[in-house]
Amino acid sequence: MPENNIIKLIKKSFTDKNFASVFLTSLLSFLLIIVLGLSLVWHYRARVFGYFAKEYFQEMQNANNKDTQVTTERILEKQTIFSQESFVVDAVKKTNPAVVSIVITKEVPKYEAYTDPNQQNNPFGDLFPGFNFNIPQYRQNGTEKKNIGGGSGFFVSSDGLAVTNKHVVNQIDVEYTVFTNDGKKHRATVVARDPVLDIALIKVTPSIGESFSYLELGNSDRLEIGQSVIAIGNALAEFRNTVSVGVISGLARSVTAGNGSGGAEVLDHVIQTDAAINPGNSGGPLLDLSGRVVGVNVAIVQGSQNIGFALPINSVKSAIESVKSTGKIVRPYLGLRYVAINAQMKEKNNLTVDYGVLVKAGANNELAVIPGSPADKAGIVENDIVLEVDGVKLDDKTSLASIIRGKKIGQVIILRVLSKGVEKKVSVTLEAAKDN
Repeated sequence: MPENNIIKLIKKSFTDKNFASVFLTSLLSFLLIIVLGLSLVWHYRARVFGYFAKEYFQEMQNANNKDTQVTTERILEKQTIFSQESFVVDAVKKTNPAVVSIVITKEVPKYEAYTDPNQQNNPFGDLFPGFNFNIPQYRQNGTEKKNIGGGSGFFVSSDGLAVTNKHVVNQIDVEYTVFTNDGKKHRATVVARDPVLDIALIKVTPSIGESFSYLELGNSDRLEIGQSVIAIGNALAEFRNTVSVGVISGLARSVTAGNGSGGAEVLDHVIQTDAAINPGNSGGPLLDLSGRVVGVNVAIVQGSQNIGFALPINSVKSAIESVKSTGKIVRPYLGLRYVAINAQMKEKNNLTVDYGVLVKAGANNELAVIPGSPADKAGIVENDIVLEVDGVKLDDKTSLASIIRGKKIGQVIILRVLSKGVEKKVSVTLEAAKDN
């Protein structure tokens, strides 16, 4: 064998032995490290387990807290979306542009003080002679416009037709100015005053190309006690578009209200609410949470805590439609005067029934039945008792006036009448109420 090949073989053999020795040493060292590591882990296994368990539970708690926070935020968000507060806010935003403030101005005398040197007076007489001074006197120096009152109203059509109370616009020699929610003012004219209810309709002429937001009318017959309502108006004739929230406290109330000029008016079948209604709110809308008008604010009880009244919108609708179609308010009427019967009246007057209405003359010799009226034509006479109208009993919950208001001109109604102890049915054709 050649010498070179022998040398290579010896070197290769030496190299292989050296590699095997190094590999074996490394393997043994690695296994030793693993054994030592496992021994240390086993020795401190409680601490190691506690550390990782703590980290695990902390991570789980953070995740749960995050999920709880997200869930809570979602619940709160849903509660906000469906809370009463959100309904109120949305309703007010939607309706505020259609609610107006009415300001009443009038030319009143303007006076100035002056002194007349020829008119002097000594209040001490001879005790202090010469102690004279001029007595101030007053004289008229032209006239000036002054705000003498105010109220509220709301648009019922885009062309500027608005509803308010009759007692708000019952003066003739005055000017009526309407302020919309955007601060603009408009001259208003009275279109019609209702001969039956305390409502009136006024008109604001829009500019060319201008139109007004107006309110949707609801159904006051579906109201329930405890239902939430919103009142908006010109509180105290100073704070425009003031919002108050309350509930329906009572339905079909009958109250006697003063008109501010010494007179009184019976408000029949009205809505009672604890929503704050102040002087100046008169004529403003009473809204449900959808923003629909369910009443017209009309009166408060002076000195009370949140006892206000509103005319139900269903009794106002016919007046609005009448003005839209004829330009005036035309109401159906029977043409008789009457007194409601109750248990006390039955006993006092020896009547045979404790409900219905007794046809009776007025206090100032006013006739019980108006000549030529529908009641007169139907043969109703004084001392007759009307018990029912179209099968509806007349009692403390249902009045004759409220039923007639809900009828139409030309409509035939059936009255159940007790006349001289005999019951009979009488057909009456309703006619338009006379202007007087």
